[in-house]
Amino acid sequence: MNAPLSPPIPAIPPLPEGARKPRVLILGAGMSGLLMGIQLKRAGIEDFSIFEKREEVGGTWRENRYPGLACDVPAHYYTYSFEPNPEWHHRFARGPEIQNYMRHIADKYDLRRHIVFGEEAADARFDGRRWQVTMKSGREDSGEFLVSACGFLHHPREPQIPGLEHFAGKRFHSARWDMSVDLKGKRIGLIGTGSTGAQIVSAVSKLPCELNVFQRTPQWVFPLPDREYPLAERELLKRFPIIARTAYKFFDQSFDHVLARAMIEPGWQRRMVEALCQWNLDRVKDPLLRRHLTPDYQPMCKRIIMSWDFYPAMQRPSVKLVVDGIERVEEQGIRTVDGKLHPLDVLVLATGFNTHEYLRPLELTNAQGLTLSQAWGERGPHAYYSVAIPGFPNFFLLGGPHSPLANGSVIRYTEALVGYVMQCIGHYGEGRFNTLAPRQDATDAFYDSLRESMQGTVWVSGCQNWYIGKDGLPEVWPRRPREFNEALRRPRLEAFELN
Repeated sequence: MNAPLSPPIPAIPPLPEGARKPRVLILGAGMSGLLMGIQLKRAGIEDFSIFEKREEVGGTWRENRYPGLACDVPAHYYTYSFEPNPEWHHRFARGPEIQNYMRHIADKYDLRRHIVFGEEAADARFDGRRWQVTMKSGREDSGEFLVSACGFLHHPREPQIPGLEHFAGKRFHSARWDMSVDLKGKRIGLIGTGSTGAQIVSAVSKLPCELNVFQRTPQWVFPLPDREYPLAERELLKRFPIIARTAYKFFDQSFDHVLARAMIEPGWQRRMVEALCQWNLDRVKDPLLRRHLTPDYQPMCKRIIMSWDFYPAMQRPSVKLVVDGIERVEEQGIRTVDGKLHPLDVLVLATGFNTHEYLRPLELTNAQGLTLSQAWGERGPHAYYSVAIPGFPNFFLLGGPHSPLANGSVIRYTEALVGYVMQCIGHYGEGRFNTLAPRQDATDAFYDSLRESMQGTVWVSGCQNWYIGKDGLPEVWPRRPREFNEALRRPRLEAFELN
């Protein structure tokens, strides 16, 4: 196999003898927080703490427990590049499997002694030299560097529907699934038809129940089939880890050269994805149902759903698609704008997350008294190469605005981000600065380049999607992932204010 298209992440060398070793505070023990901890240890920095609001690692894979939960990125690509996992049971790993992988990582790399569970940051203030962080419990800590590894899928968004609080049955968000509710024999209402909604439909439709799917906007569904890895195949991967690494490289090339290019530029890749989505939709036999499931926008303008099972599930007799708008929720169910009451026992809200919040409601305040809310006020979330914010020294975001969020491996680009942060910390260790923050003009130039590159991408082709920020600019990376990795290979210190 050829070398991967995406440049390899630079190795993290130990800091040289005599170098300054800062204290680093990390917020979140999900995938990115654990990775940050691993790389700090590799650099010989042991003075760090990871603050985790829950009692276990895993981030979004710990929070979500809904039926059908799985990653829509192939499992052998949804791993740390240096830690292949031969134990995946399916091409698309189930949520509990990924959670177990995160637990394994925390144990293998001796991270648990650095994790403070049950502590959520409420306030962080920079005094000119160090970040002073206060937890909701009142606990305080400080360090030279603060890293947000909070992710963007942890603040559930509930829809603003009149009467929602009056529903007499069981009601919960998909990210707060009530495991005590037995769905068998129940009349279930599902609001939301994104990736989570599609997975819930595929799983719940197999149960002896009645499922009502309330659709506001139909979604394009890419037919990527799942499969189970037999025991013999898993044993082979254990014996020959190079096979898993080869699979990682294959998917790395495929996502970069095919799916990413389909999103950012016209060409055969885009035409192929569109044709496959249309072929998948044509598997719906009922013409009326097919028409109701047909989007009126270009595939990939919204985050594309990866599923082989969704359309067959929607055609099961126990599943009903409701396309009339919701007027209100009543005690007995949902009343749509046509006046019809849809009686329900259970109401599930698969309505996603407040993806533009990032680390908020945590408030940051710099040495001049400027808060992050003020800095992001009119313009909305913005950051230099998604990782650093003008005016907030020695603070880094892992997965901020304009990371390559769309249909790729979040782990792959987070490795690039963490590598970038570690190099900045390395420069600190060498004494090249005490504090650094990106210059405003460098950040503005970065955003000018983003606007220019956004033309021709699917995200500006006319649909409404959750990528669009307050300034109208999609908060995604408008170029191929390899270019993101290349841009983050070395910090350009001339783009920063150093003190």
